[in-house]
Amino acid sequence: MARSREEPASIGARDRAMIDRYLAMLAAERGAARNTMLAYRNDLEDAAGVLGNLADADSDALAKLGRGWSELAPSSLARKSSALRGFFAFLEAEAIRADNPSDALPRPSTRRPLPKVLSHQDVDAIFAVIAARLDTAHPSPLDLRLAALIELLYGSGLRASELVSLPLHALATDRPYLILRGKGGRERLVPISDRARAAVAAWRPHVPEESAWLFPSGKSYLSRVRLFQLVRTLAAAAGIDPARVSPHVLRHAFATHLLEGGADLRALQAMLGHADIATTQIYTHVDAARLVTLVNERHPLVDLKRSGA
Repeated sequence: MARSREEPASIGARDRAMIDRYLAMLAAERGAARNTMLAYRNDLEDAAGVLGNLADADSDALAKLGRGWSELAPSSLARKSSALRGFFAFLEAEAIRADNPSDALPRPSTRRPLPKVLSHQDVDAIFAVIAARLDTAHPSPLDLRLAALIELLYGSGLRASELVSLPLHALATDRPYLILRGKGGRERLVPISDRARAAVAAWRPHVPEESAWLFPSGKSYLSRVRLFQLVRTLAAAAGIDPARVSPHVLRHAFATHLLEGGADLRALQAMLGHADIATTQIYTHVDAARLVTLVNERHPLVDLKRSGA
């Protein structure tokens, strides 16, 4: 029978104190998201409940624990291993114990595939369809809404859930950015392009004044499923395989194309709302040829070579 989360006696006072200290460090020094903290606490408390004394566990105990994870999905296995590796690294760094037995834990292969990529030509084709629909004396309100949605997706890198739930007055006409509360309750500043602000301004008169949302639908806001359908239908109209396009792919295109244009990775991390720079590095795929060119042209040693040093 699985151990209940209502059995605190199964976790020793020392383990509980060490887990609390480790999570406090993650929150203070690394700004870990609330959901990450909760997942790590669950993983550590589960391990403590199984082992009886997590903080003093040796390699044999951790190896046995790891073998018990054999039926887990790779993502769950990776998270559990990460939680415990970080915990023992913390104990070693704080001189709470002299060794780190976490090498005994499994190291699952969790290499994330590169996201689907849209070329600049693909994006141009999508916006050409929108431009053609708006090239009339009285564009359809639904086309104006679509233009605002796509401009914000590609022009600001918003998540689909963030986009559809934007409050009616989220975008001020005199302010080229908005303050957004994203994953984990973290706030970030999101730049809004002039094109996106113009598209929203054109759509705004068609939103009922009593609406709480910029993109209302019934008594709530546009669903993510409907946004997904709109994006795929637009891709098909642009001659692009709909299976290649989604709101998330447009967010990725925003990051990829900015990075290709010379944007700083840390700036992208802030704009995308990633807690960990590693997520941004995976998310923002750049072709290897461009990176080689960048090193050959921009590395400080290039200047030394030119000067004959």
